[in-house]
Amino acid sequence: MEEGTMKSPSNCGHTGVDQDFDISNWDVREGCEVRQILDRVADKWSLLAIAHLERRTLRFSELRRLIDGISQRMLTVTLRQLERDGLVRRTVYPVVPPRVEYELTPMGATLHTTIRSLVDWTEGHQQEIARARAEYDSRQEAEAPGV
Repeated sequence: MEEGTMKSPSNCGHTGVDQDFDISNWDVREGCEVRQILDRVADKWSLLAIAHLERRTLRFSELRRLIDGISQRMLTVTLRQLERDGLVRRTVYPVVPPRVEYELTPMGATLHTTIRSLVDWTEGHQQEIARARAEYDSRQEAEAPGV
């Protein structure tokens, strides 16, 4: 089991839509299941795997080719975690050599809309973010002692 994850959900407060949004319900409590799930689905490798699997079922080697920069070990860990969380289904075919395919579960497929929204937001604000970064970097350089 991955360090920092628990076998059973822990109660860290209610975060439902019917109550006012309160970040303290998920951000600060160690062992909070909501925080653990957010950490998983917001991880860059998980986001990329989910995005690629939204289109079709893929073999491990296909996913590895599609996800630039991911190691074999990291892809294995990522897919196992997504499978454990019920977001990805792994199917092993009894052939030689064994063929293993991955696909999103119905629950995993619902994440794609959210991921697409994040990508759209990022694309829509990337120029503003680039300006803000440049301004910040300029301020940091100007404030640096001894430069």
